[in-house]
Amino acid sequence: MQIHPPSLSPNRMYHLMIQSVVPRPIAWILSDNGDDSLNLAPFSYFNAVCSDPPVFMVSIGRKADGGDKDTARNLVERKHCVVHIPHREMAVDVSETSRPLPFGESELARQGLATVPFGDFPLPRLQDARVAFACTLHSTQELGKQLLVFLQVQSVWLDDAITSTDDKGRIHVDAQALDPLGRLGGDDYSFSGGSITVPRPW
Repeated sequence: MQIHPPSLSPNRMYHLMIQSVVPRPIAWILSDNGDDSLNLAPFSYFNAVCSDPPVFMVSIGRKADGGDKDTARNLVERKHCVVHIPHREMAVDVSETSRPLPFGESELARQGLATVPFGDFPLPRLQDARVAFACTLHSTQELGKQLLVFLQVQSVWLDDAITSTDDKGRIHVDAQALDPLGRLGGDDYSFSGGSITVPRPW
């Protein structure tokens, strides 16, 4: 089967892409709403794009009404966030935090997710995540209806249980111990050695 993108609606092209570009890493982004509340949302149009400087790229779409998503607004206005790599046990919480909520209603409070301080960074990190990156906004770029957000890593936190150091001083992350959650098509997620279906909450 050969498909020419112009022959598909944007929605059907999206559906095709998320089923065929798999698994996709998930950036579970904690950001500051600016009113003493925190926002938490997952994004799977995400990856590392540079190591010097260390930079991630996250592609953020728009709300159903065409407005900016809370994460995009928070990053543009306050210019910092914490990117977590969720693991298998977090699948239900990751799915639940994709639910559209009124601005200022915190997904962390709704899900009962605990945070801990992240050194001297202004935002905390999720207590149960095994990897967290403190990031600041590097730049943004509009691409179609997506906002490409480039985030520069300022600090990294790794759970000691998933790391080791070799005789050359290089840090190794045990992928099996990290057990990262990956995004598949529809309601499906992947993890080390298998996959799981988590129905969307909305």
